[in-house]
Amino acid sequence: MALLEEVLMEEKKWKWMKIKDFEKTDFRDIEAFDEKTAVIMGVDEPAYILRTRDGGENWKVVYKNNIKGMFLDAMEFWNKQSGIVVGDPINGQFFIVRTFDGGKKWQNIPEKNRLVADSGEACFAASGTNVRKLSKSEAAFVSGGLSSHIFIRNKKILLPVLQGKESTGANSIAVKNNKRMIVVGGDFLQKDSTKGNCTISEDGGKTWRQPQKPPSGYRSCVEYLTKDKWITCGLNGVDISNDNGMNWEKISDQSFNVCRKAKNGSAVYFAGNGGRVGKLQQ
Repeated sequence: MALLEEVLMEEKKWKWMKIKDFEKTDFRDIEAFDEKTAVIMGVDEPAYILRTRDGGENWKVVYKNNIKGMFLDAMEFWNKQSGIVVGDPINGQFFIVRTFDGGKKWQNIPEKNRLVADSGEACFAASGTNVRKLSKSEAAFVSGGLSSHIFIRNKKILLPVLQGKESTGANSIAVKNNKRMIVVGGDFLQKDSTKGNCTISEDGGKTWRQPQKPPSGYRSCVEYLTKDKWITCGLNGVDISNDNGMNWEKISDQSFNVCRKAKNGSAVYFAGNGGRVGKLQQ
C-alpha cells in the first residue's frame, strides 16, 4: 500500500479559482454536498461562512462575525441539513454556531450553553477535524494548548495527550460506531516527536489508553476507514493502523495536513501545503 503524491492531477484537470472580494480570506474547511453545492469557512476577523449552489462560480455570504478574537476552527455536518462550526474561546467560552437548513442560515449557540475553556486552551484549525459527529444529533470536539480536553455534550474530559504549550494538544478526532475514538496531535513545532501524539477510547470517551506503537510524529488529522483500519497524517508523513489504533506503521514521508475518506465509496484523499493533493492506493 503506497501513497501517491498529486495523483489527482493525473486523473483530471482542476479548476483553480479565487472568490471575488475574499482573496485574502483564510479558508480552513469545506463541506461539499454534491457537484454544485458546498459551504466553506473563513476563520478569522471577520469570520465568514460562504455557500455556493453552482459549483463555486458564485458564493453567497451566509454568516459573518466581527467579534474581536473570533477564530473558527472546524466544521462538521451530520447530514445535508444539520451542521456545526466550532471556534476558539470568546470570553472564556468555546464559540459554536449551528445550521439546520444545509448552511443557508447559521445561529450562534447562546452563551449560557457554551462550554468553558481553561486558560490558554483553544482549538486547532489544522485539518477541520477537531469536531466530529457521534450520533444523529450529537458531536464531540477536542482542544489543545495549555490544556487539552474532549467535549461531549456538557462533559469535559481531560485527554492523556501532550499539552502545556500553545503548540501542543489534540488536533483531530475520528469516531467508529459512536464508541471507539482515536485522537491525534502532539506538538506541531516538533514534527518528529511521538510523545503524547495519540490516544484511544473504546467506551465513548469515558476512558483512554495509549497505543503500543504510536504514529511516527505530530499528527494533524486522523480518519476511520473500514473494519479495524485507520489512517493519520501530519507534517512528516502518513501512518496506517490495522488494529484499531494500537499499532501504527508509516507508509509515506510526504507531508499532509488532512486526510478524508469519501462519503460514498472507499477512496481516501489527502491535502497539504503548496496545493499538494494525494490519494491512497489500495
